[in-house]
Amino acid sequence: MEVRVSTPTNARNRAGRRVLTTCVLAAWTVVVAPAVTGSESGTQTPAQATASQARRATSAAPRDHPAKQYTIEQFLATESVSGAIFSADEKRLLYTSNRSGVPNVYGVPVSGGASAALTTSNESTYVVAQFPRDDRFLYTRDRGGNELNHVFVRLIDGREVDLTPGDRSRASFMGWNRDRTAFYLQINERDNRFFDVYRYDADTYTRAVVFRNEGGYIPAAVSGDERWVALAKPNTTNDRDIYLWNVQSSALTHITPHGGRAVHTVAEFDPASTWLYYLTDQDSEFVRVRRYELTTGKHEDVERAEWDVLFTGFSAKGTYRVTAINRDGSTVVKMLETATGREVPLPVLPAGEVTSVRISPSEKHVALQASGDRAPANLYVWQVGAKSATRLTDTLSREVDPDDLVDAEVVRFTSFDGLVVPNILWKPHQATADAKAPALVWVHGGPGGQTRVGYSPLIQFLVNHGYVVLGINNRGSSGYGKTFLASDDKKHGREPLWDCVEAKRYLASLPYVDASRVGIIGGSYGGYMVLAALAFRPAVFDVGVDIFGVSNWLRTLRSMPAWWEAQRQALYDEVGDPERDIELLRAASPLFHADKIRRPLLVLQGANDPRVLKAESDEIVAAVKRNGVPVEYLVFPDEGHGFTKKKNQVAGYGAVLKFLDAHLRDKGSPGGP
Repeated sequence: MEVRVSTPTNARNRAGRRVLTTCVLAAWTVVVAPAVTGSESGTQTPAQATASQARRATSAAPRDHPAKQYTIEQFLATESVSGAIFSADEKRLLYTSNRSGVPNVYGVPVSGGASAALTTSNESTYVVAQFPRDDRFLYTRDRGGNELNHVFVRLIDGREVDLTPGDRSRASFMGWNRDRTAFYLQINERDNRFFDVYRYDADTYTRAVVFRNEGGYIPAAVSGDERWVALAKPNTTNDRDIYLWNVQSSALTHITPHGGRAVHTVAEFDPASTWLYYLTDQDSEFVRVRRYELTTGKHEDVERAEWDVLFTGFSAKGTYRVTAINRDGSTVVKMLETATGREVPLPVLPAGEVTSVRISPSEKHVALQASGDRAPANLYVWQVGAKSATRLTDTLSREVDPDDLVDAEVVRFTSFDGLVVPNILWKPHQATADAKAPALVWVHGGPGGQTRVGYSPLIQFLVNHGYVVLGINNRGSSGYGKTFLASDDKKHGREPLWDCVEAKRYLASLPYVDASRVGIIGGSYGGYMVLAALAFRPAVFDVGVDIFGVSNWLRTLRSMPAWWEAQRQALYDEVGDPERDIELLRAASPLFHADKIRRPLLVLQGANDPRVLKAESDEIVAAVKRNGVPVEYLVFPDEGHGFTKKKNQVAGYGAVLKFLDAHLRDKGSPGGP
């Protein structure tokens, strides 16, 4: 069992909030990873917080020397790790690392020591599951970022078996049955629009269809006793239901009928297959934990917080349940004894806080992932009840002194209509009232993602080179209640963008910011916001950095991959129907207003992106060039919606700094533009 909250995208998926838009646009590897930190707002809700309430995300060590500046190569010498899984004998931890420059699967002894590569693919490869009685494991990868992920078995002799038939199929792992003799995959090979559920024998890999998906459902979980399949059904971006498929009787039951709009999201079945645990915001601003008794149909509350619950799940035997809470841009993880509800104190780790938990099958050991603003994620193993944990990785580049990095602050400002907007602020060490710094408004993906505290190599790189960065959580962001989340529906290019304009005004009020040098940067939906800012408010920002952003909503909505069919109507509800809302979408699409763009623009794009097609970037670049505006354009032939390979990150992020230095930092200086 694992609680993983390593990106804003995951946070959104786990909470079930607008899963469709998150899946469509928000998978951007640059977005800030969450850390678990304290908050001065305590038990206050976002609505109670004010612009004057800010807090340090972590506590910086005293510095007795000027901050050293580092190259992008030095920053990206840092290792990225994720997905820790125990081996069958619990003597080794499997995880994904980009140490070689491309994500692959590694293994490390739980007692500590050197790690070894278990896969050596040139394509990004991620571990998903360990077989219960031997050293086989499952992993997934696509081709060049095309998101047609296959699931593979690595055999004991090192050979691999592809469990996913067809070049156009997409598959994902769903879990094991109770005795670990079989596992489940969902695959869209029969009909590319919908995912069927398949049961695979763990020894022979023979398979059988368990659920044939004819109704546009999203398979979410299979019970350990193999009797039930839990299914999600998006109605709109703010309304989502859960259905249960009885494998024996083939009966389908709608278990969350309700009035009004409410999001219901599957968490998981308990190990005894007695209850289905789920998350919901019905009759509440925030997401809480409820459960449904499979035999009686009874619903009851389990856990409630004053912020969204991101995820809840059980250890293999059910002794423990782990819950993650999204508290004001940070993640709070709790491990509870299921029988008593007593919280099990997790060990205090030296840098950052716990952001994910993996409990071993024996329930004796726990793999922890911890990170902070100045500390990228590291892996630890802890024996339950012990006072300390064993650190297994040391991921920060040895050439980077963490004292030269900065901590984040949660800050708020009041927008044009009185709405209080939360943000994450990074201030360079060298920025002072006497040495005012250029600044950037950083816009997350989504539309409904969230910028959070935590380590981001690109943000720290830019801040290290003297740029103030304000990560705005404009209206429509997740984590601040369902009213805030829904406040951008069919308003894209307007009110959420106007929040970004107000963010510039907020930056201008800071004594260490040069208000004449403020740019805007973002990826995916954030890239769209960059283009919208330059087209619809052309005099506000001095430069824009667009990383695979939408320029033409009509094309993006019409060209969605087939496997998004279950979310199509809900996405139309969020952004607009490309057949019925043509004028609305034309008005919101920067491409049709590109003649207004007058500020320098940098565009980065993956050639294989299935979410925001390369044509989106090609056409906006060509249109802006016709204005005689400085435009730079980088296309990566082996990437999709997110840059996972270090060589491309070095080239792309290095280009971002070079562009900003030329067109923002040196704006108005002798020899500058």
